[in-house]
Amino acid sequence: MSNNLFQYIDDHREELLALGETLFACPELGFKEFKTAAHLKEWLAGHDIKVEQEFDITGFSVSIGEGSPHIGIIAELDAIPTPGHPCADPETGAAHACGHSTQLVIAVGALTALKETMKELPGKVTVFFTPAEEFTDIEYRKGLVKEGKIRYCSGKQNMLAEHLFDDPDVILHFHAMGSSGYRFSVGSVLSGFIYKKITFIGKASHAAALPDKGINALNECALFLNAVNMLRETFRDQDVVRVHGMIAYGGNTVNSIPDKVIYECYVRSVNPDVVIDLNRRVTNAAECCAAAIGGSVIVEDTPGYLPLHQDETLNKVVYEHMLEFAEPNQIHHEGTSPAAGDVGDVSMFKPVIQFGYNGFTGAIHGKDLAISDPEEIYIVQSKLLASIVADLLEHPEKVEEVKKNFVPHMTYEEYMNYLNG
Repeated sequence: MSNNLFQYIDDHREELLALGETLFACPELGFKEFKTAAHLKEWLAGHDIKVEQEFDITGFSVSIGEGSPHIGIIAELDAIPTPGHPCADPETGAAHACGHSTQLVIAVGALTALKETMKELPGKVTVFFTPAEEFTDIEYRKGLVKEGKIRYCSGKQNMLAEHLFDDPDVILHFHAMGSSGYRFSVGSVLSGFIYKKITFIGKASHAAALPDKGINALNECALFLNAVNMLRETFRDQDVVRVHGMIAYGGNTVNSIPDKVIYECYVRSVNPDVVIDLNRRVTNAAECCAAAIGGSVIVEDTPGYLPLHQDETLNKVVYEHMLEFAEPNQIHHEGTSPAAGDVGDVSMFKPVIQFGYNGFTGAIHGKDLAISDPEEIYIVQSKLLASIVADLLEHPEKVEEVKKNFVPHMTYEEYMNYLNG
């Protein structure tokens, strides 16, 4: 079967490469991926694959086959703000410095190959084209929540709340690696995080003539940043902790004592208990530092993503197929990353894997990320994904073993309580 799949992908090589160029040059931020979705729908329609369901403004899914096993595939639509990237949108600064556009081509390449070479598909395959993976443009998204267009700030959080992932038995995901020296990665752990917006409140006054009449919100923030730095010696290496952010608003004018400063940050760890505890300590630091200067503070927490729990049984299947394309020393195993993705939320309920792939130069989320090997990205990965899915369809006992060994990490009620604070 692999030979037929691979031959189909080879025969459509130029078409897939062209789609890759089109999508990489069409970066859009989360819940705004209208052009990207339109390109994909047109391409799929040309291969007689119709949209099955639309959701969350720009998201949609397509399926082939029916029954079980049911294999789900996740491909992400959005880009990330990366001003200075050669392909950045001049108005929004968005660029595919995350490599998400390549996921889309890999997904449709594998799907069409499966559709055309496995005429009587022994099961069902659904590709979920998901919006808004990057946790950015938050004020815009909160506006969408107020308008009732979405419920949460992430695409997959909304999809989970809507039970869109309930039916698949297993879910496959894949992500660009950037320059690493490896062709693939398997079994990596991703962190979870909480997004914090911290507004320090002071009192305005003339900065030169009457500084004693003011309360400097910027000093409150500076003291807080030093307090966070002093907490860093308490971070354990195995928890892979990160606290990082930016000053989003620093005052009105140099000639006035700043009466409001807004600091936005993430509190990250691979350990969810550490995320919760450290988040409490960071809030405490903000409140105490503001009070020390005589001001006050407003802390707004937004649930980010949960750590990714990869399914070990499913990863064994993936690794076997990676060996068709790479030597063992070209495959990175079980790395631990402080980065996060909303696929971690899905892994609370379903057997999920996310494998990494290369063919890029530069840094992920950097303005220098570039596609250096289109063949490796679009053709090799389409073949890899298609071979994994075909294996699971043709050997349903492998899917049954995955399901038997999987234990959910949360209940739906617990997850909704987490999202709703």
